[in-house]
Amino acid sequence: MINKLAIIGVGLIGGSLARALRQSGHVGDVVGFGRSLGKLQTAVDLGVIDRVEVSLAATVRGADMVVVAVPVATIKPILSELAPLMVDGAVVTDIGSVKGVVVQAAREALGARYAVFVPGHPIAGTEHSGVVASQAELFQGHHVILTPDNDTDPAALARVRAMWQATGADVLIMSVVQHDEILAACSHLPHMLAYALVDMLVRRDDHKKTFDLAAGGFRDFTRIASSDPVMWRDICVGNSDALVRVLQAYRDNLDVLISAIVRGDADWLEETFNRAKRARDEYIKRDG
Repeated sequence: MINKLAIIGVGLIGGSLARALRQSGHVGDVVGFGRSLGKLQTAVDLGVIDRVEVSLAATVRGADMVVVAVPVATIKPILSELAPLMVDGAVVTDIGSVKGVVVQAAREALGARYAVFVPGHPIAGTEHSGVVASQAELFQGHHVILTPDNDTDPAALARVRAMWQATGADVLIMSVVQHDEILAACSHLPHMLAYALVDMLVRRDDHKKTFDLAAGGFRDFTRIASSDPVMWRDICVGNSDALVRVLQAYRDNLDVLISAIVRGDADWLEETFNRAKRARDEYIKRDG
């Protein structure tokens, strides 16, 4: 049970976490802090949080769980400001989609308090952003990855694990390096492809007709290009090494595909498409 939850950045993920914990009865008081008082007031009006504080010190005072739910690039300044305000018994976690730069930032910012920082990443979301898009069921049946290291306090890890389990999520533990490599391939790369495709098409002279004629497949593939550009900018910068490696591998495979199409190699194309179809049918849960 969390007596007081302080959420720094009450958007889609932070708001959904608050809703889910309320629904499960795992939290008492929920306090929000962020840059926009208007958006925070919306969170209060929606019943997502109990109240808004105008200073970080007031927000975390008496909190036994602090969730930093801000863009990756702004996590270190928040943690630096938070470090002298932390009290014994408080646990801090984040929801960043990149873990290497976050862990490094946390070590530098928190110093001796680093042990109670538990790096986290909920693998859930939508193309929509903001607290108005938050939902209590967002994490149910989805993975949340925690990336503790040898310096992480086991008790802090247990409390963060329990928090996410209360939302209905399946909690996984992995290393920072493994997280960033895997997420570069299965999450960051698809977003880059969707953004690049839409940007390429919108620069065509006939882009209006192209989009008018786009059917379900195009909408499904490019849905994630409606995601928050600031968040994905920060992910690109924060996980650049792993992302560049997987982008280069994709480019190499694309070159092979182009060559097969140029030479009219129907057998290669069919074999490749069948292999991809079998893999998706086996490993990706069908809708419904």
